[in-house]
Amino acid sequence: MRSSLARLALALAVPVSLSAQQAAAPDASGGGVVPLPPVTLPLKHAPQPTTAAITPADLMTRLYIFSDDSMQGREAGTAGNVRGTDYIAGQIKQMGLKPAGDDGTYFQTIPLETRSVDSSSSISAGDTKLVANTDFVVLSRRPATASDVPIVFGGDLGDSSRISDDAAKGKFVVFTARGGWTRFLRAARRGMGLDSAAGIAVATLDSVPPQIRGFLTRPQTFLEDNTTRTPSGPTVFFVTEAAATKLLGAEPSGLTVGSPHGTASFDVKYSTKPAQFPARNVVGIIEGSDPKLRGEYVAIGAHNDHIGMIQHPVDHDSLRIWNHTVRPEGADDGGKQATPEEQSEVDQQLAAYRAAHPHGDRLDSIDNGADDDGSGSVSALEMAQYFAAMKTKPKRSLLFVWHVGEEKGLLGSRWFTDHPTVPRDSIVTQLNMDMVGRGDAYDETGRTKAGAPIHGSAGYLQLVGSRRLSTELGDLIEKVNKEDHHNLILDYSIDADGHPANIYCRSDHYEYARYGIPITFFTTGLHSDYHQVTDEPEYIDYNHMAKVANFVADVALHVANLDHRVVVDHPKPDPNGACRQ
Repeated sequence: MRSSLARLALALAVPVSLSAQQAAAPDASGGGVVPLPPVTLPLKHAPQPTTAAITPADLMTRLYIFSDDSMQGREAGTAGNVRGTDYIAGQIKQMGLKPAGDDGTYFQTIPLETRSVDSSSSISAGDTKLVANTDFVVLSRRPATASDVPIVFGGDLGDSSRISDDAAKGKFVVFTARGGWTRFLRAARRGMGLDSAAGIAVATLDSVPPQIRGFLTRPQTFLEDNTTRTPSGPTVFFVTEAAATKLLGAEPSGLTVGSPHGTASFDVKYSTKPAQFPARNVVGIIEGSDPKLRGEYVAIGAHNDHIGMIQHPVDHDSLRIWNHTVRPEGADDGGKQATPEEQSEVDQQLAAYRAAHPHGDRLDSIDNGADDDGSGSVSALEMAQYFAAMKTKPKRSLLFVWHVGEEKGLLGSRWFTDHPTVPRDSIVTQLNMDMVGRGDAYDETGRTKAGAPIHGSAGYLQLVGSRRLSTELGDLIEKVNKEDHHNLILDYSIDADGHPANIYCRSDHYEYARYGIPITFFTTGLHSDYHQVTDEPEYIDYNHMAKVANFVADVALHVANLDHRVVVDHPKPDPNGACRQ
C-alpha cells in the first residue's frame, strides 16, 4: 500500500533486537493489543508444483518465491523488482495468457526517473551560506528559487501560538521543534496551515536519526510525463539548530513569534536521470468466450513493488515485538513512542523470547513486502492459473495487471490508465488486491473514522470503494459472498467518507476510478508488520488468503458473465483532480 514520507521513515525509526503460520487468536472485542501467537511456518520453504485450484499451498509456494530475500524488497527501478516482474511474466507465459504490454511483450515500462538535490543548492542570509545535506536537507520535491525573502520566527511547532498563515505570507519562516522531527511530520501531514509562506525551515535536523537522514537525502523517484502534478505550497527544509540561529541572527529561545530577522535567499536545484533498472507493469489477458463481449474487460490488479531495503540493519525479532505492542498498525502509527507500561511489556516479551531462542540478534535490512503486496500479486497469479485452466472461459475477457511503483505514488497504475494497452472504455470493472494475507484477531487492521481500533477475524475482509461509482457492483459483491457461501465478514468502516486514513486514495484502484471505471479494493487491512522488515512470508495466514482469493475470483467471474456492463450510477470524478475520500 502506498506510503507517505512519515510511513516510510517509520520503518527505519525504531532503535531495537519468529519462524510462521499464525495460530487461532483470542477475541479482540476489548479493543486492546492482542498478543502474537506462536510462529510455526519456516523461514524458507521449498517450492511445490501449483495446481489449477486456488489453494493455501499454492499461495505459500508462490509467496515464498516472490518475497524471498533475493528480491531485495522489489523497489521500483531496482534489480530486485526486475527479478520479481520476470517471475510474474514467466508464470503467466506458462499459463498461456496473451501478452498485453509493449510491443507484444508482457511488460509495459514506465518512464521512471530519479531526482537528487544538487550539491550546489543553498540557503543564504547576509554573509551566511548554508550547505545542502550538511546544514539542511530539502523535504519538498521540486526545484525552487527565491531572493531576498523576509525571514520571520514562526515559534515552536508544538505551540498553539505559532505564526498564522496571514503573517507568514511571502515570508521565510523559521520554526523550532521541541517535540522532535516526528512531531513535524505529524504537523506536515495536517498541512501546517502555511500554504502562503515562501519557505519553511524547521530546526530539527540534529534530532533526525542517521538512517532517516539518509532516507531524506537519497535520490527520489518520479514519473516523467506530462500528467505529473507539480506539488504546491512552500519549500520546506530541515535545518540544524546552528543553521537556524544563523538565519535568525539570534538564539530562537528568546525571540517573539512573528519577529523579523533580515532576508534570505534559497536556490534548490535537482539533477535527474533515468532509473538504473526498468520499472515495469506486467500485463496479460485471458480472452473471453463470448464473441460479442470478449472486447470488454474485467481488470484484476495488484502491485508488484515494495519499498526495498534500509541502510542500517535492525534486529528483526525485537523490532517485531516492539511494533506489535507500541505500533500495532506498523508504519501507519506515525511516530508513536512507548508508554512506560508498553515498554515494560516489550521488555518482558523480549526477555522471554530470547530465553527461548538463545541464537542472538537476527539482523534484517530487507523490506520483503510479503503482505504488501506480495499477497495480492500471488493471489492474482493463482486466479490467472484458475481461469486459464477453465474449459469454458468467462464471457468477458480478463485483464491482469501487476502495477509497478504503487509505493512511489501509484505511478504504474497511473501510467497504465493514462496509456492503456486496451481501450480504456472497454474496462468494465477493476478489482484491486493489496495486503490480503493477514487480518486475524491479533492484527489491528485499522481504526474507525472515530478512532476506535479494529481487529480482524478468521473470515475478515475490508472493502473500499465498492459502491462509490456503482451501486450494482457493491450489491453484486454482497450477493456473491452470501449466495456462493464464501461467508466472509465484510467490513466497510475504512470506506467511510472523510476517513483520515484515506485508503480509497492510497492504492492502484483509484487510478481506474478517476476515469469512472467501477472499482473495489479488497484488503485484510493493516498490522504491526506494515512497511517493516518483518513483513515476511512466514507470518502470512495462507488459509485466510485463499478464502479471499477465491472470493475475488468468484466476483470477477460474475461480473464477466453479466449480460450488461456494471451500471455506473454515481458521478465520475475529474481524472486530473485531487483524490478525496
